[in-house]
Amino acid sequence: MLVHLHVKNLALIEEAEVDFEEGLNILTGETGAGKSILMGSVNLALGQKMSREMIREGAEYAYVELVFQVSPNTEEKLKELEVFLEDGQVIISRRLTGNRSISKINGETTTISKVRKISELLLDIHGQHEHQSLLYAEKQMEILDAYGQNEIEKEKQKVKGIYKEYCVIKQELESYQLDKEQRRREINFLEYEIQEIKDAQLRCGEDEELSISYRKLLNGKKITESLDEVYQLTGYEQGSAGQITRALQKLSQVAAFDEKLEEFVSSLTDVDSLLNDFNREVASYMTEFTFSEEEFFEIEKRLDRIHELKAKYGRTISEILDYQKEQEEKLKKLLNFEIRKEKLEKQYKEKEEELLEVSAVLTKVRKKWGKQLEKQIILGLQDLNFLNVSFEISFEEREKFTAQGRDAIHFLISTNPGEPVKELSKVVSGGELSRIMLAIKTLLADKDRTETLIFDEIDTGISGRTAQKVAEKMALIGEQHQVLCITHLPQIASQANSHYVIEKQVKNSETVTQIFKLSDEQSVEELARMLGGVEITNTVLQNAKEMKDLARKQKNTRVK
Repeated sequence: MLVHLHVKNLALIEEAEVDFEEGLNILTGETGAGKSILMGSVNLALGQKMSREMIREGAEYAYVELVFQVSPNTEEKLKELEVFLEDGQVIISRRLTGNRSISKINGETTTISKVRKISELLLDIHGQHEHQSLLYAEKQMEILDAYGQNEIEKEKQKVKGIYKEYCVIKQELESYQLDKEQRRREINFLEYEIQEIKDAQLRCGEDEELSISYRKLLNGKKITESLDEVYQLTGYEQGSAGQITRALQKLSQVAAFDEKLEEFVSSLTDVDSLLNDFNREVASYMTEFTFSEEEFFEIEKRLDRIHELKAKYGRTISEILDYQKEQEEKLKKLLNFEIRKEKLEKQYKEKEEELLEVSAVLTKVRKKWGKQLEKQIILGLQDLNFLNVSFEISFEEREKFTAQGRDAIHFLISTNPGEPVKELSKVVSGGELSRIMLAIKTLLADKDRTETLIFDEIDTGISGRTAQKVAEKMALIGEQHQVLCITHLPQIASQANSHYVIEKQVKNSETVTQIFKLSDEQSVEELARMLGGVEITNTVLQNAKEMKDLARKQKNTRVK
């Protein structure tokens, strides 16, 4: 559950910290006090986008931190996402500056997408306008699938896998929709490209070898002149070899007089031998090296051809040969067009039949859970003062397959006796839609065992007995989950296990929003304000106290 919230420099909030408790946590306050900002800060920490203007005037950054105490069951799911607890807690924080934000989980920087995945395990937020999504068929399908997820998800995965294979075959089959003339042109073009590459008789590494030979021949004259000079400088007539030979003769005449001189003779003999070998190798290279103008132009012509093919088919010879193989495969398919097309059509039909079968199973499972969901929603709506409500889930078959199966569903409702059920958008008001979503949220929370539920002013458009029913429902949810609820109705606020007030104050000539936890006596005073408006009389205070006492008795009765 959410045990701590810390907000700094966000809109009217200079800095606020609050510890939440188990059960039903109620947040109240006058209009404009900043209730929505406080709950918006939770959304912000969990990855919601925010404009630069939301950072408090004069501040360099905004900061939000959430601390969750996690149950063992949720801990195991978090480990699968590589999130490991510290003292049984998960700390999610987000710091926002001008154009960027940094999110952290237990002190480690992470991505917004990971924060969102984790938040799905920790809490469920129902905002002021979320109930409007209930009017869309996609949301209704999502609700049904979530309700029966243990069985439905398994069948959905089967459909998804087969649908993927079906799409691959369908896409390939569509590529075979060529007429004979198109096919003939494509075959001719492929044959031309393949033959052009084959005629070139390319060999991997050939271009590199030719480039070396080309450079060598291109600089043949320079090489010949340089080597001739080197040969003369290292030769016997006037070169260094003759000089070393004469030096060796002179040294040999005196070597017998000193052992050290014999070492000199040995070293110089090695030099003489090496230089003789070098001189012979140079002479041999010069004898073998000949410049052939014909060979030069042949190499140049071959390199030009290779460069032309590279410009058309690939940057390297290896890529050109790979391209040839690809085109040969395409040609093979076209030459065997009718055979391949017939085979694909057979595979397509088989996969379509398989998809029909698994989609039918998914529909059957959805209908089974749909019946259960209908009954549970009716019970939930009756708890919320829909006394004569009828609710049905209708199924239609889509014309085309999807990864979700072929089902199209609609939630149908009648809130008055004798009236036929109709789609939600044609029957319910905003307040009624909010109550329907509350009933559904309760069901799904019980299914998933979501630890924390947040309701942000879902009581819009309700009053009187309906408000009381919603209040009792919220209290009932609070017995199984931690609930945070922003409300303007005293009936709901009276059910609080923990009551907080959000108010604006002027501090150092600046308006700031602060949050306080109320004592039982302060809670009664806040209820009186909600009941009485501007003037709070003793009668209003007494009514508030009676409302609080009645809520306490109802809780005690449920516990017994």
